Amino acid sequence: MLKNKQITSTSWEGYELMDAGGGKKLERWGKIITIRPEVNAYFRSGMSFEEWYKLAHVEFILKKGQQGTWKTLNKEVPSEWNIFYNQFSFELKQTSYKHLGLFPEQRNNWDFIKKHLIRDRKFLNLFAYSGAASCIARYQGADTYHVDASKTALNTAKRNMDLNKLLNIRWVFEDAAKFLSKEVQRGNQFQGIQMDPPAWGNGAKGEKWKLEDQIDTLMSNGAKALSQDGFLIMNTYSPTVNLSLIDDLSDLYFPDRKKEVAELVMTTSTGKLLSFGNLLRVLPSTISEETY
Repeated sequence: MLKNKQITSTSWEGYELMDAGGGKKLERWGKIITIRPEVNAYFRSGMSFEEWYKLAHVEFILKKGQQGTWKTLNKEVPSEWNIFYNQFSFELKQTSYKHLGLFPEQRNNWDFIKKHLIRDRKFLNLFAYSGAASCIARYQGADTYHVDASKTALNTAKRNMDLNKLLNIRWVFEDAAKFLSKEVQRGNQFQGIQMDPPAWGNGAKGEKWKLEDQIDTLMSNGAKALSQDGFLIMNTYSPTVNLSLIDDLSDLYFPDRKKEVAELVMTTSTGKLLSFGNLLRVLPSTISEETY
């Protein structure tokens, strides 16, 4: 086990985590600056909120549960726009949820996939949402399976594939955990597996879903579906799924593999450290600590 306590993603030219605090975060997406709720930003912000509101174009206002509306602050902005990450372009869109269609904290995982995925091998992206990792995997030449129980997410991912002039991502509209179980039964294995399960949600047929009820099965089936030279990435956002639980389960199901169990974090431009949940990475068997 590689005992990393934190794995850090960083901002880039197209995206900047400018500040966080007081239950919110200030972000720049291309030229557009947003304010969004952030439960992990329980500390004091680096800048004053007065400074935030002078800079920001729009703010997401929670209304009920996880839903809400976008409020224009200083200047009208398009409801849809694109930003770049290296050679990739991704669609952003204002929706009734606080997410814009991209999770920038995943940058470290995108780079990991690009570095370790082998051309012409199979990559499985579970709970794949808008498909940033799928596009990166397909660009690397992998036979890429994109699995999500949301038709809206699948449609966004398809637009991102087209936007990046890619072809032949395999789209699967199904509950991700069920699809993984079927792949195990079929004896299929993958050189790369990424799973990004929500803390809770609904399946393709409206089934109620909680990560704490599913994580044991997900990790067990992930181990069975992973090739010996492959890697697995699991992001978790549930407060009930802590590092100790992930550590114990990963030792149970990947006993002979090098692993990282760590908190995924980003540092704001004002020096604040913001957590984005916990992360497991099972490393390729060929990797060494020196080369990683």
